[in-house]
Amino acid sequence: MINAMATKPPLSQEQLDLATRAAWLSYIGGYTQGEVAKRLQVSSAKAHRLIALAQQHNLVKVFIEGEPAKCVALEEAIIQQFGLSSCVVAPAVYNDSDRSPLAKFSAVGAAGARFLHATLQNKKPTLIGVGKGRSLSAVVERMPTMSMPELKFVSVSGSLTRKLSTNPFDVIHRLVERTSGEGFLLPVPYIATNEQEKEMLMSQPTVKEMLDVARKSELFVIGIGSLEADAHICRVRMIDDDEWHALNHNGAASDVMGQFIDIDGQQVVSEVNRRGVGLGIEDIRGRQVVAIAGGDDKGKATLAALRTGVITDLVMGETSAEELVALMNAANKTRHEQSQVLSTNS
Repeated sequence: MINAMATKPPLSQEQLDLATRAAWLSYIGGYTQGEVAKRLQVSSAKAHRLIALAQQHNLVKVFIEGEPAKCVALEEAIIQQFGLSSCVVAPAVYNDSDRSPLAKFSAVGAAGARFLHATLQNKKPTLIGVGKGRSLSAVVERMPTMSMPELKFVSVSGSLTRKLSTNPFDVIHRLVERTSGEGFLLPVPYIATNEQEKEMLMSQPTVKEMLDVARKSELFVIGIGSLEADAHICRVRMIDDDEWHALNHNGAASDVMGQFIDIDGQQVVSEVNRRGVGLGIEDIRGRQVVAIAGGDDKGKATLAALRTGVITDLVMGETSAEELVALMNAANKTRHEQSQVLSTNS
């Protein structure tokens, strides 16, 4: 017997990923072809071809085979819970030979780059507010070169650290290189040393003007920081050990644009929260906000960030997504049990 798979040209990893996602959305999610196209940010014709590819390569059986299928199920759970416009969960891929600082962000970087590239091409925003961090850096590293000189990228928060002259993971200048656009940096600390320094910095005409521009952004692309033991914000000395301990003592679970929030998405009571230099969470509410959460320990931090209600689109890794969904399910179960008790007592 001739193996039908052997007669078919092999799919690239990107084609396999897209075909599997298209098949899951069509056969499991019940999406129409047009809805599949919108979700994957491709044309209807391409959505049709992707579903056909999945069939041709025997991905469609009683269930959908392929690692991305698990990720699509996670995406659906997160979208339904938080009413997001989109969610992309990148399959866990590890390369033990790659020891670079951004190695564990590679899969999310590739997924984020594809999402951002499609967004720029389809929606054609002209002013984009940009956060900072390793996740965003990994995205920009994988962005293809495109000529969009009309684009303007502006920092939404301070770009300097306490101990380093510049942020080693700054992304603005690389976005400019990839797109031929224009970039505007905010050359002030991410977190000021004290409240007096913050007031002085925020009163500077250049800083005020830059933040006024950032507030007008049509699209925001931000990172999500964790407050775990090896938090990046501590390792680059944006906050010191005492501040980290105080934040954790007060229930901080996530860093969103220099604001520290608890698991319920509320700012924690902390002096550090009065020292962030840049836009605040409320400044971006109501816009398209794409959050990139790279790394394997972002489930709790991402849950807290999602509960602020400002995030519209999410890109994260599979391991963190599994943690996020487990936390969601546990919280939903607790709420259901409490509701049952109240109903019984009433």
